[in-house]
Amino acid sequence: MARKRKGRDISGWLVVDKPAGMTSTAVVNKVRWALGAIKAGHAGTLDPEATGVLAIALGEATKTVPYITDALKAYVFTVRLGQATNTDDAEGEVIASSDLRPTDEQIKEALAPFLGDIMQVPPKFSAVKIDGQRAYKLARDGEDVELAARPLWVEELLMVDRPDADHVVLEMTCGKGGYVRSIARDLGTALGCHGHVRELRRIWSGPFEAEDGITIEQIDALAKTPELDSYLRPLEEGLADLPELKCSPEGAQRLRNGNPGMVYPGDAEYGDEAWASFEGRAVAVGVYKSGELHPSRVFALSE
Repeated sequence: MARKRKGRDISGWLVVDKPAGMTSTAVVNKVRWALGAIKAGHAGTLDPEATGVLAIALGEATKTVPYITDALKAYVFTVRLGQATNTDDAEGEVIASSDLRPTDEQIKEALAPFLGDIMQVPPKFSAVKIDGQRAYKLARDGEDVELAARPLWVEELLMVDRPDADHVVLEMTCGKGGYVRSIARDLGTALGCHGHVRELRRIWSGPFEAEDGITIEQIDALAKTPELDSYLRPLEEGLADLPELKCSPEGAQRLRNGNPGMVYPGDAEYGDEAWASFEGRAVAVGVYKSGELHPSRVFALSE
């Protein structure tokens, strides 16, 4: 007989404004401890020195993580011009330098090729797997890491500030799997001066914004108290990019049992992925066909 995991069976989202110097995994562990939750996970890793939105899913909300991971995200980051590092950020060793400094107009012109559907090579120091091993581990061991280019959708890339000749501040909105460090590296290459990320902040991810996030200091101060529970956001917020279809009590029961259930007409068309709700609570995610939702994920939430 399997041993029952200890902890609270709670579901929802906690939006954390992650500080620099903390890994995403450490934030998840902190949240799980503070809330006494059985299950928790994050929707999109941030580098340890990066700050901003880290959305933590708890309980049944972990089933909605893919929809936040796939959603658009926005970053504000500072590129240090004139230097390339082996990690493509300020934590690494400088491996090349240049005295060339582009003008504002040259930078703006160089941003255009990074828009739309692009191919991007991840940093050598990244969590991408090569033959079952993380690239960063191979790189740390001194191995010559060769990573294949990956597709990325970049919706917007703007120059928002030029503090001095050595630095430029950019804002990027992109899809799943984007590496800001790669943008900085490749922009520096395109400008002929090298570049790496000096500072990075994720300002929003899907429906979640950094300005609404709770800090680690607040989590520590409110740990194990009802006040911390008040920061939890509904599981349903993780489904914001999918159409909602309401269902009858009978349809909800069928869906909870993993069977197709009747739903009322809504914004979904035949074959669309959608989620069904009953009295405002998520019941299931699935494919809409001929008045029914065919479930792929079912939420085990209390009535």
